[in-house]
Amino acid sequence: MMPAPLLQSPRRNAFTVDVEDYFQVSAFERHIPKQAWAAQPQRLELNMARVLGLLAEFGVTGTFFTLGWVAERYPAMVRQMVAAGHEVASHGYDHTRVTQFQPAQFQQDVTRAKHLLEDTSGSAVRGYRAPAFSFRKDNRWAYDILQATGHVYSSSVAPLNHDLYGIPEAPRVAYREACGMLEIPISTVRLCGRNLPCGGGGFFRLYPYAVTRWCLRRINEHDQQAGIFYMHPWEIDAEQPRQRGIKLRTQIRHYLNLARVEGRLRRLLSEFRWGRMDEVFPV
Repeated sequence: MMPAPLLQSPRRNAFTVDVEDYFQVSAFERHIPKQAWAAQPQRLELNMARVLGLLAEFGVTGTFFTLGWVAERYPAMVRQMVAAGHEVASHGYDHTRVTQFQPAQFQQDVTRAKHLLEDTSGSAVRGYRAPAFSFRKDNRWAYDILQATGHVYSSSVAPLNHDLYGIPEAPRVAYREACGMLEIPISTVRLCGRNLPCGGGGFFRLYPYAVTRWCLRRINEHDQQAGIFYMHPWEIDAEQPRQRGIKLRTQIRHYLNLARVEGRLRRLLSEFRWGRMDEVFPV
């Protein structure tokens, strides 16, 4: 039986960024192994400057779920996030999905990432988001490890059916796990007996902007809840290197409408109220 949800104010939504470069996405892991990452054209600093500038333009602060790998290589960028008022949270060390870990390996990964991010940023890391929303029903042991390693909340569940991730029966709003850890699932709306994804990422690029706007308004006004939106820095980069030899479905998911994202973000930032995860969901 899933835990009961916690009600949350709809007055402000959480804006989040998964800080990783284009070659670090799970869909490319068979084509670009981790040992080849350093040899790839690096686009993260350029794209992060655009994201940070956009948020500053609209006076928005958010939460940046950042890889430990990134903190090792771009410490000044991490400190810039903090200086701009953003929350730095953990995305694990090197984007390994939780489904690929045994418990001891997971503990090593999140501990390593947390220490790197805290030492680099000079601020406490309280939040965690699993790469590719890879929390499942069979790895809920991860919450005990997160709690033991000093994390306070997670945003690692997608309450929907998806071919790559998801726990469709999970609550759609923030809830407590048995150990007391707060889970803040990515946003969905309930339509025709199913949860429709609307929290950003590839769906923000796939849907017309009007669909995202309608969904967020429904979450705020009908459900009386705060929405959780997420994006990646590479999603505003239509000039990123194109990968060859990948499946058509992967090509569509990764490259669809990249050139339209910045314009849509400007509308999103202007039409809704936004804040950091630790402000919208204080724990």
